[in-house]
Amino acid sequence: MTQIGANCSRSGTLVHTGPRVFDLLAHLVLTRERVVTKDELLRVVWGGRVVSDSTLTSHIHAVRRVIGDNGDQQKLVRTVSRKGFRFVGEVRDASPRSELAERQAHIGPTESDPPSAPKLPDKPSIAVLPFKNLSGDPDQEYFADGIVEDITTAIARLPWLFVIARDSSFIYKDKGTDVTEVARVLGVRYLLEGSVRKTGHSLRISAQLIDASTGAHIWAERFDGALEDLFALQDRVADSVAGALEPKLRLAEIGRASRKAVTGLDAYDLYLRALAESRKPNLEGSSAALSLCRQALAMDPSYALASSFIGAIRSYQWVAGAPLKDKEIAEALQLARLAIETANNDSDVLSRSGHALALLAGEHAAAVSALKKATTLNPNSARAWGLSAAVDCYAFRPKAAIAAAQRAMRLSPLDPLGYQFKLALGYGLMLAGSHAEALEWVDQSLHDRSTFRPAIRVKIALLGYLSQCEEAARWISKIKEDPARTVASFIAFGTKFLSPRTLAVLIEGFRRAGVVER
Repeated sequence: MTQIGANCSRSGTLVHTGPRVFDLLAHLVLTRERVVTKDELLRVVWGGRVVSDSTLTSHIHAVRRVIGDNGDQQKLVRTVSRKGFRFVGEVRDASPRSELAERQAHIGPTESDPPSAPKLPDKPSIAVLPFKNLSGDPDQEYFADGIVEDITTAIARLPWLFVIARDSSFIYKDKGTDVTEVARVLGVRYLLEGSVRKTGHSLRISAQLIDASTGAHIWAERFDGALEDLFALQDRVADSVAGALEPKLRLAEIGRASRKAVTGLDAYDLYLRALAESRKPNLEGSSAALSLCRQALAMDPSYALASSFIGAIRSYQWVAGAPLKDKEIAEALQLARLAIETANNDSDVLSRSGHALALLAGEHAAAVSALKKATTLNPNSARAWGLSAAVDCYAFRPKAAIAAAQRAMRLSPLDPLGYQFKLALGYGLMLAGSHAEALEWVDQSLHDRSTFRPAIRVKIALLGYLSQCEEAARWISKIKEDPARTVASFIAFGTKFLSPRTLAVLIEGFRRAGVVER
């Protein structure tokens, strides 16, 4: 029998090993109930660094030499063709908490003592743990596993998120888990866990997102559905969880970046702080957000998230009626076009940049194309669908706008930017001629953000169509400094980004509401 400690003991003889050989053996021993893939070994033993097949093979041979295994017979460490490796020998711990376990719990790697758990990636990281089957029905096991696989696939489409492969997280199936330890071993900051419960002909699926560094629950939701619609429910849950996770993770990451020391900020942290600044009402954080994005680009000139966000900030300023200089618009458009070219597989970049092209240059065809690709790349991004709805309104595509806004709200019903989704739905309904229903959604948008000028403009037009002129006059008095203060000033403003048909609908509503001509 081989005993394992800081060094290996074989038949009572101490055998010295290199640190990576030891970590490799230790991981194989601790995971001996299953086959360990090559990718997992590279992640755990080498911290995810690129290592050649020959290097891995030589370390496996070294492990076998250390424990006296015959490479041909493979009595202790077996090679499983095209899958990986598995330790099949008998193991006995030397103490209640073996030295092996102590080493596996080691944190704080050095060059001479490599980590037994991977370092956190330089972007948000998450593992979806196996969902618990609380039904008492073994037949529901495959459904619980399918939910996890679908959710993992859906959130893996987010390029800014590092997602652990399903095979790695499934080692915790049917095991009690300590979230802190699981996150440390997998090398992630966040964990998603859940359960499936069958009651009669109904299913209830619960999910919760945990920040493993604090143990705090960031988000929780439950979904109910009929047993006969099993696969439709599975798809709905996967889409809903993926859609809800995105804004919650964004907020969690913004909070983390805001607590980080200024001297330790990287380009991603600066971008997150820019996001936080941009969400302040009445454009109060615009200047700070632009400065933070430029700092991020100074660190990394090719950082498309920062360059595309400059276009987004200028877009916020434009729709709010803030005066922009030609050079400011030109810079935003240049960065938006560059971002589309350099990061055309990033849904966030494509959606923001496409929206900027539509709003700042009236390039509707290019914008619609960018947004279509963004929603194809990540069909679970509420933000992409929301911006798509806005562009569809500018381009007079009411049917598409209504569908996109509804999709955004379904994916993220509690989104911090939900007031924009509600406006887009109301805007699209107005363009389609459904004025009363449109006003209901615009009112909801203004309930969430009472100073949102684009919503105020659409509300005034709708009040005109509904012949509520007294109410319209009250709202007109609120926009004395807005481009919609006169028909002529709004025509000059709207011509730059609205299609003639969309502009005509708004102008007709303004005139009926009593907006003065000049």
